[in-house]
Order: sequence, then C-alpha cells, then structure tokens
Amino acid sequence: MSVTALKPREVPTAPSAGQVLPLPVVARPKLRLAGLGRLLAERVAPPVVVMTLLLVIWQVAFSGGGSGLPAPTDVWEQSRELILDPFFVYGSQDIGLGWRVLTSLERVAYGFGLAAVVGVLVGAVLGQSALMMRGFDPIFQVLRTVPPLAWLPISLAAFMDSRPSAIFVIFITAIWPIIINTAAGVRAIPQDYRNVAAVLRLNQIEFFWKIMVPSAAPYIFSGLRIGVGLSWLAIVAAEMLTGGVGIGFFIWDAWNSSRLTDIIVALVYIGVTGFILDRLVGWIGRVVSRGTAE
Repeated sequence: MSVTALKPREVPTAPSAGQVLPLPVVARPKLRLAGLGRLLAERVAPPVVVMTLLLVIWQVAFSGGGSGLPAPTDVWEQSRELILDPFFVYGSQDIGLGWRVLTSLERVAYGFGLAAVVGVLVGAVLGQSALMMRGFDPIFQVLRTVPPLAWLPISLAAFMDSRPSAIFVIFITAIWPIIINTAAGVRAIPQDYRNVAAVLRLNQIEFFWKIMVPSAAPYIFSGLRIGVGLSWLAIVAAEMLTGGVGIGFFIWDAWNSSRLTDIIVALVYIGVTGFILDRLVGWIGRVVSRGTAE
C-alpha cells in the first residue's frame, strides 16, 4: 500500500516593504455587435426598404410630364424649405409646419385631456352597474358613429368661436371609445379583487386607485389610444373649416393655392405626429400598468 505525500498548502506571503503589486485586470465586456446588427436588421431595415421601394415606385409612376401628382423629386424641389426648416416665422400667417403642428396639438391637448378625465370617470361609474350600462350603451353606440365634422355646426352655434368649437369637436369625438373601454375593463375586474377590497374596507377613492385602475388599465389605455388617434383626425378636419394657423387650415389653404407639394409634406407631418401620439400614450400605459397595458 503506497502512501501519497500531501503537499503543504501554500500560504500567501504578505508583500514586503516597497514591493508594488499589480492591480487585477478586469476584462471589459465585449460589444455584442452581432446582436446590434440583428436588431437593426429586424427593426430598422424592413421599414427603410419598404419606404425606399415605395418612393421608387412613386417616382417612376408620376415622373411623366402629364402626371397630375408631383413626384418625390418635385416635392423636394418645391417644398424644400418646409422640410428643412419647420419653425420659420415670416409673418402671423406665414409660419413653418412645426409651429402649425404645435398649434393643433395644443387644441388636441385640451380636448383629449378633458375627454380622458371625463371618459374614465364616467366609464368607471357605468362599469359598476350592469343596469346603467345596458341603459347607456345604445346611446353611446349611436353617438360614437357620428362623424367629427357633423358636430362642428352644433359647436359653432353654441360657442360662437372657432377655438372652443374645435376643442369641443375633439372632446365629443374622443370620449366614446374611452367610456366604452373603461366600462368594459371595470366589468372584467375579478370578483376576488372586489372581495379583498371589501375585507380591507376600502372606500370608493381607494378602490378606484388601488383596484380599479391597475386591473382595468389595459382596457383604459386601449380606449385612450383610440381616442388620441380620433382626436388628431378630428382637429385636422375641423381646422379645414374653422381656419386659424393649424395644420388642417394649412392643407386647405395650400389646396386653394394649388400647392400640391406642400400638401404632401403636411400629410407626412400629420402621419408622423399621429404615430408619436399613439406611441406616447402606449408608453404611458405600460408605465402606469407595469407592462400589462399592451
């Protein structure tokens, strides 16, 4: 039977005086270029390719001399200033599209903000009672199908001013999906949550903030996203008739002046702004609901 000699454990010795020990080298994390390239390929490349393809088709289809619509190169040549400098000011009515969009967004903020507050509160109240919801639901379904411009003569007769009339049109257009979705979300709250609220003896305000809002948040913000889109559509249509310096009146004025390229640039501004509004409300919904309002 052989005996294996055990090696004595090496005990680290303390550094002698004047001896400099090298610092440990920390390995830097490697850049994940492959993951970044995959992200760009999945998220950025498809819309860029599609947009380029559409621009090429547009250019080829309308580059002829007898075309009634301008080609992309014509839009760039004739409306370059609107694209490159959206915030110029040459006069009270001669301003860039950036200022016009901000003017329209101000009206949307008032109308949609009021519709969001009233719609959520009314929807929360109606969602608590099935009888009340059955009574009001047919009225809501009828009123929500009324086009925004159909409300404009009523609002002008009531307010005698274009600014509050446009805000009212936004409000009355956006409030219906908010009410309906909020009421549906309140009705979908599990009974277990209501039982917990009863055990804890939560009052109506505590029940609204601690139980109702987190549970119904996906429904509420779904209605808010629909409402903000309808608000943006309504203000553009209303400004075509009420005038002012908004983006809607700019399109109508450009049509009367036969500036088709300016109209196309304004349509791009409208679409991009509507996209940003939708994503902004969706992001707020994810923050408030902690990711459940998808």
